[in-house]
Amino acid sequence: MNTTKKEEFKINGDDLIKKVKELVHEGNVRRITIKDKQGKDLIVLPLTIGLVGALIAPALAAVGAIAALVTECSIVVERDIDSSIQSKETSIQA
Repeated sequence: MNTTKKEEFKINGDDLIKKVKELVHEGNVRRITIKDKQGKDLIVLPLTIGLVGALIAPALAAVGAIAALVTECSIVVERDIDSSIQSKETSIQA
């Protein structure tokens, strides 16, 4: 059974595309949400396993347009976490 974990990164517009590409290539990212400095969602990119190449290109073009318009933003990342790994981490912390 998989669960999700959320992480948030503060980033400037110049590094936005680079960070999104990096996250997509990690493979365990379920969804990427880009927010402005006030916390308003600008774009939500749902990612599925096997999303590559031409399928991600339109989304990256949209991210590029957003990067040109914002100076600061945050990226909220939802990752799939294998519950067996999560339970091992919990038992180690206890």
